[in-house]
Amino acid sequence: MQVSVETTSTLGRRLKVAVPADEVEKEFNARLQRLSKQVRLPGFRPGKVPLKMVEAQYGGRLMDEVAGELIQNTMHEAIGSQGLRMAGDPRVQRKTFVRGEQLEYTVEFEVYPEIKRFDLAGTHIERPQVTVSQEDVDRTLETVRKQRATWKPVEREARLGDRATIDFVGRLNGNEFEGGTGSAFPVVLGSGTLIESLEHGLVGAGKGESRHVTVTFPADYRHATLAGQTVDFEVKVIEIAEALLPEVNEAFATELGVKDGNVEQLRAEVKANLEREAAARARAVLRTRALKLLLEANPLEVPLSLLEAEIGRLKAGDVNTGTIQSDDASYERRARSRVALGLILGEIIRNRGLAPDPARTRSRLEEMASDYESPQEFIQWHYAKPERLSEIENLVMEERIVEDLLVSAQVTDKTMSFQELLKIDAVLQ
Repeated sequence: MQVSVETTSTLGRRLKVAVPADEVEKEFNARLQRLSKQVRLPGFRPGKVPLKMVEAQYGGRLMDEVAGELIQNTMHEAIGSQGLRMAGDPRVQRKTFVRGEQLEYTVEFEVYPEIKRFDLAGTHIERPQVTVSQEDVDRTLETVRKQRATWKPVEREARLGDRATIDFVGRLNGNEFEGGTGSAFPVVLGSGTLIESLEHGLVGAGKGESRHVTVTFPADYRHATLAGQTVDFEVKVIEIAEALLPEVNEAFATELGVKDGNVEQLRAEVKANLEREAAARARAVLRTRALKLLLEANPLEVPLSLLEAEIGRLKAGDVNTGTIQSDDASYERRARSRVALGLILGEIIRNRGLAPDPARTRSRLEEMASDYESPQEFIQWHYAKPERLSEIENLVMEERIVEDLLVSAQVTDKTMSFQELLKIDAVLQ
């Protein structure tokens, strides 16, 4: 087999492959012999049809089958012989195939980019150090109180924090649009349930009052049809109600699961929960910072086939959640980052010969399961199918890689409040 390789772009390769004629002929004759034992023609006993007659009737089909199988059997061998690792699906073109001649074809594909940095030596990362305060506990309890608020109708004008029950009709360019109307719709003013300018446009309105509110949606609004658009809303206020918040007392504590209703015990449990949340978020921030530095240390041109596939996955996910973006550039940016990171982590795993650690995977599953009412069912559900378990194995593998990266970097602790920690983006874009 003769193989030559041509570089078509940074990652693009084109291989020209020639399979010797004698190998082609050998495969063709073998197939012809097998077929002759199955063919039935009038005047001949089964298996006794002359090869020339079989070839005359089925030769063209056999040639196509032989070419297809030889390409499949030789393509990966040819790629491997050049020391190349193919990324994505190849594109194969076959030259006109003539009996008695060698089989020639070209295969075009992309290769994986070279990963040069496997550590973070010479970099600096700040690790959040957070102490949960009593103010954080108070703030959380206030949020819980608001979630359990009861509502008392009032006759005064609406204020931020009130619940307004409204009928509304929105018109885009003079036309009503899907999702732009509502009847007896309750909204807490200032809660962000509706777009902010619409909620604030109802402040000061009284029961029975109708208002015209013009709203301009943000350019990055989650619904593409409304992004950057100006919409006119006609709103009628049906009712205004103010929130009555429960007192933080024994009954409140009991309702939240403290058996003896001890308020101090409730506060202690809230603080413990916030501390767990702070620890988890601090780890997420540290992970994000480490992986971002790893990406910066390995500027890659990613294979186009992998990039397009990832963009498709991101868009499909947004379609399912109804949050499709109008800006294709944002999809490409996110997809490029994800593909590059996946390639880098995959190469680190391959380079270091890493494999899933069953004990660590089990421990991680048990930690995750503790947040569920039936921890054992959560664990068994993941072990029931390999693809579910592999998600946890990959997570654990990534955590292990991040730990190694942090060893190679200079890590210093940065003291901050819990509220400051919440403002830090813990998601790698």
